[in-house]
Amino acid sequence: MQNYTIMRFENDTSVAREKVAIEKFVNIFDGSFKKLGPNDVDFRVFNKSGELVAYVEVKGRFRTIKEAYPLPVAARKIVKLCDKRLNPVMVWSCIDGIIYAKVSEIQGEVKWGGRKPREHSVNDEELMVYYEKQKGFKYVRF
Repeated sequence: MQNYTIMRFENDTSVAREKVAIEKFVNIFDGSFKKLGPNDVDFRVFNKSGELVAYVEVKGRFRTIKEAYPLPVAARKIVKLCDKRLNPVMVWSCIDGIIYAKVSEIQGEVKWGGRKPREHSVNDEELMVYYEKQKGFKYVRF
């Protein structure tokens, strides 16, 4: 059996941005969250009574809300999120706030894309979903 390691490129800054975004999201309804493992979606989300109400994937977007579109996410992440079945929600963490939506309420375009490949990375170019601005998105400013 071949031994290999998948490189993870999350750094402290992206982890901190993710935390700010999920905190802003759950504060909308006085909820809470639990970070999941590195091979899972990002978070379980609970209501103020502690009941599991959603699963959330957070993506960093180093642009303002106004300039964020189209919103990208790897198709494999959308599939993994939707496989959880219970209210899959995407959150994009922008410079000035968050954009979020239930996956079932938005439509995107699927195409090959991603970013310029980095050494030792296997997921820089992959099947992506791109979401244009639409009614299903909601916004919260920082």
